[in-house]
Amino acid sequence: MSILGIIPARYASTRFPGKPLVMIDGKTMIQRVYERSLQSVSLAKVIIATDNDAINNHVAIFGGHAMMTNEHHRSGTERCQEVVEKLRSAGETYDYVINIQGDEPFIEPGQIDQVADCFSNSGTQLATLIRKITMVEELTNPNVVKVVVDNKGTALFFSRSPIPYTRGSDPKEWLLATTCYKHIGIYGYQASVLGKIVALPPSPLELAESLEQLRWLEHGYRIQTQITEYESIAIDTPTDLLKITNRT
Repeated sequence: MSILGIIPARYASTRFPGKPLVMIDGKTMIQRVYERSLQSVSLAKVIIATDNDAINNHVAIFGGHAMMTNEHHRSGTERCQEVVEKLRSAGETYDYVINIQGDEPFIEPGQIDQVADCFSNSGTQLATLIRKITMVEELTNPNVVKVVVDNKGTALFFSRSPIPYTRGSDPKEWLLATTCYKHIGIYGYQASVLGKIVALPPSPLELAESLEQLRWLEHGYRIQTQITEYESIAIDTPTDLLKITNRT
């Protein structure tokens, strides 16, 4: 089983332009993500997929692998597919792909391995991680994506709203009444499935929630989840750098 790790790194972030190149205690964010990803025991190769010459050149300087991709991709999933297609054209193929978030400078390599472990079942098409919600503020925050799963860990639905809704209980008590999970934004794909899902048209649920994974569910694809105990720290804005002050 060969697995390719891809780190999409777009320069023109609306909330934080040039984010991959921000310095964190002497290293750029993208270098930190790349080096943490290399610590995964599951990946045969790691590639940074970017649309920017400065990022591409920087990766070459620190000795990483990068590939230039189209600047008009709508998602990291589409950027991953372009990398897979280019590698395939060069005679390099992989069974699975893991899409690693480029804005998590302290990603745990074990999380990557957890996603990879989902593919030990050959029937797994797509995979991701979830984490138990422990604070009401997370449950009610629309920027925190929630997920419900079946008894085998297969995702049933993702939403920006609190799910499941606990009827007859005050929202402040919901976490005492039931277990709620949030989505951790790392994805794994069967390489053959990746090509199919990027060709799908946007779906009604996806457009309503602005969550691309709902497109996959609406078209009948199954997403396997694993529970992680690690708390991911994503850097979406310059202010978010304060979250990692004590981690550098």
